[in-house]
Amino acid sequence: MKPVQSTLKKWMQENSNFKENYTKIKNEVLSDPEIKEFLEQHPQIPQTEIDKKLIKLYEYKSQSKQCDQCSSIHSCQNMLKGYTPVLHVDNNEIHLSYEKCHSRIVYEKEQKQQSLIQSLYMPKEILQATIPDIDHDPKRSQAVRELITFLDQAREGEIPSKGIYFYGPFGVGKTYFIGALANELKKFNISSMLIYMPEFVREIKSSLKDDSINEKIDYFKKADVLMIDDIGAEMQSAWFRDEVLGSILQYRMMEGLPVFFTSNYSMEQLESHLAKTNRGDIDEVKAGRILERIRQVSREVPIFAENRRG
Repeated sequence: MKPVQSTLKKWMQENSNFKENYTKIKNEVLSDPEIKEFLEQHPQIPQTEIDKKLIKLYEYKSQSKQCDQCSSIHSCQNMLKGYTPVLHVDNNEIHLSYEKCHSRIVYEKEQKQQSLIQSLYMPKEILQATIPDIDHDPKRSQAVRELITFLDQAREGEIPSKGIYFYGPFGVGKTYFIGALANELKKFNISSMLIYMPEFVREIKSSLKDDSINEKIDYFKKADVLMIDDIGAEMQSAWFRDEVLGSILQYRMMEGLPVFFTSNYSMEQLESHLAKTNRGDIDEVKAGRILERIRQVSREVPIFAENRRG
């Protein structure tokens, strides 16, 4: 008998605490300014419904609304990150739903925009480049003006048919320029593909093993804006020069799609470089054809500024 009595006594104590806690929570919920306002706007809701949905009202009270307690989606305190609770009434019944908060909307927009930049072996620093962070060196002013002109036309919904061929010595910021451009273009929902040329050559060669070469070349052909970094950085085979690079440039020239380049060579110097293959052959005619296509999809802009890398 004693165990039963002690069990009953324990249950009564716990039950008493439950009632006390329930009353406390109920008072806290119903005294919340936002919930009070909500119930005042819907006086037709019966008390039984309020009592029935107390847990929903408590959930609403405990969640942050419109990011008033967090600075970004990553610090969101809500059960559903980036979603804010909303109370509404349907047939005198209280319902709780969740809507995207401002931080979630901004985050998803940024993710979508970031997906517009595809890169092949480009460093993180370049993928985060911005135009305002470009050094204010007068020797870079022409290059900046050319970028701004291109962006102004793109902003109006018409992508220019010609990109820019940036050339100059090592470390003057040529690659940073195209990274900054890519980040600006994504704001207009314009996709770009950034390629580091030496690794691109190796990527294409490895694609011969799994028959993915045509698919990859087709992707580079059709990107909204193609950016080729460090063209001329290494000797290429005649096959790559003519069948891969030539094919991509020919398609983009015919379709009026721009290409941006960076190089340590001027166009004239690049032509001489492309005439030589890694086997020691020289073919000035085919190199001339490649250069003619480069001139059709870009215009030459020199950058002879201070070395940013010290």
